[in-house]
Amino acid sequence: MTEIKRLFDFPYHQLEHNPTDTALVTKYDGEWTPMSTKDYLDKANAISRALLRMGVQKGDKIALISSTNRTEWNIMDIGTLQIGVTNVPIYPTICAEDYEYVLNHSESIYCFVSDEEVLEKVNKIKANTKLKDVYSFDHIDGCKHYSELFELGKDKSNQPEVEACKDKVKPEDLATIIYTSGTTGKPKGVMLSHWNITSNVLASSPRVPLPDSGETRVLSFLPICHIFERVLIYVYQYAGTSVYFAEALDKIGDNAKEVKPNLMSVVPRLLEKVFDKIMLKGEELTGIKKALFFWAVSLGEKWEPYEKNGAWYEFKLKIANKLIFSKWRDALGGNLYTMVSGSAALQPRLARIFGAAGMKVMEGYGLTETSPVVSVGFYDNNMYQIGTVGKPIPDVEVKIADDGELLIKGPNVMMGYYKDQEKTDSVMTGDYFHTGDKGEITPEGFLKITGRKKEMFKTSGGKYVIPPLLENDMKQSLFIEQIMVVGEGEKMPCAIIQPNFDFVRDWIEHKGHDIATSNEDIAASEIVIKRIQKEVEKYNVNFGKWEQIKKFELTPTVWSIDTGELTPTMKMKRSVVKEIYIDLYEKMYRG
Repeated sequence: MTEIKRLFDFPYHQLEHNPTDTALVTKYDGEWTPMSTKDYLDKANAISRALLRMGVQKGDKIALISSTNRTEWNIMDIGTLQIGVTNVPIYPTICAEDYEYVLNHSESIYCFVSDEEVLEKVNKIKANTKLKDVYSFDHIDGCKHYSELFELGKDKSNQPEVEACKDKVKPEDLATIIYTSGTTGKPKGVMLSHWNITSNVLASSPRVPLPDSGETRVLSFLPICHIFERVLIYVYQYAGTSVYFAEALDKIGDNAKEVKPNLMSVVPRLLEKVFDKIMLKGEELTGIKKALFFWAVSLGEKWEPYEKNGAWYEFKLKIANKLIFSKWRDALGGNLYTMVSGSAALQPRLARIFGAAGMKVMEGYGLTETSPVVSVGFYDNNMYQIGTVGKPIPDVEVKIADDGELLIKGPNVMMGYYKDQEKTDSVMTGDYFHTGDKGEITPEGFLKITGRKKEMFKTSGGKYVIPPLLENDMKQSLFIEQIMVVGEGEKMPCAIIQPNFDFVRDWIEHKGHDIATSNEDIAASEIVIKRIQKEVEKYNVNFGKWEQIKKFELTPTVWSIDTGELTPTMKMKRSVVKEIYIDLYEKMYRG
């Protein structure tokens, strides 16, 4: 086997060293359907042969849009990459107009979609693009099925042409253009080469805690069109693990019980939701069971890695694990021992509680532009510290600029933004990429993210406020689902808050309050507002007087990807939230 230098080398490496009958597993019609490493590559080669027969050439662009992660996406990924095609993954949840922009900007000539909902959006704008055809993974009337390419590629007589194409693909060649959803403006097309991503996979792999023997099962559900999950899929292929694709975000609990994964990646928002559900169940308990539950949670909040709390704490933790935390693990399949978290800052409290419960959360940091991993925690060798994003991976250099901004240099730094040299130049100083994030390196060499340069604001009194620090603290409250701290140029910080409507409903029932339970009624209720005021005051004490939230307003709607407040990786779009709730903003400052 030649050295791994291109993305399609990973499954071939798996075939040679760790072939498995369950390389990729997707649920169809209620049944988990595995695909072996060999079948995976056979199908990818058939796709390559078909595309060549269709006249597709090196450098052409092919778009992939899938509502969920699935085997077909990966087959198309390898089938396109190994003949030098650039694939363009598109977030399924963006609007049809954004589909049109990405398809045109990338000059995609074919598009592969997962289902009818995505197809409808593509069909709306197809006439305004250069698309020659659209294929679907699901069987949909009036749309070509992607299996037609297997038929076209069944004849292996042009396989030597595929092999010749593979040989011509160089590590420095463009592999993929990933359009960042961004929190403002049009999406930017991040160009990543084979070596950008491959080097990142190889450097990150030793940080992924995989068991030495037996089948390792991974549950994959974060969008594969995002570079974070995609790199992890390559890591899993390199390690020879079995990758199970979850049916949907709301099925993760059910799927975890069926699959019994050893490992999965998460974003903090998801972990917060899992924890909120656990706490809701705890609130429903009574008597000694309830007391034990909250004793275990309180114990978990004090957890320190490497048994730093001493023997007496560890003894109590064993009891908590047996009585309480074992049930948490069972709810997620019973075998989950590590989660990798990225995309946003994780509350240290959650890292402690899940760590105490035997499901350690390894927080990492990266950006699409850095392919993405810059640093990640790893429990072995004392490379884990709560409140940090681990230590930088090999060959990636992190430099702190004079203003505190993180600058990154390494083989993982992007080729640039597609068709936008000016924007590329604006984020590069020599070989260093400007992340826009502020951070620091601890004396032990751990990287700590302290906020976004653009998110920090100054009040009219000249005081600086860092919203994410306040927001992360406030979101520890079970009453608060989302919060955005505002106040740039204003006399004081305020906040727009989306209540945790499910928890508030349970609280209303438990307390016997006479409050209607629609979202609108909850957001307008003086009783609810007073109770959330208590929560705000509780967390305000952790901050200086100038930083504390003086006023807040509750939104009657749930913030989501579909309604525009959140990006596909569940980051808050600050400008959009402010625009949607401008009346609440004005009420706080001018009302």
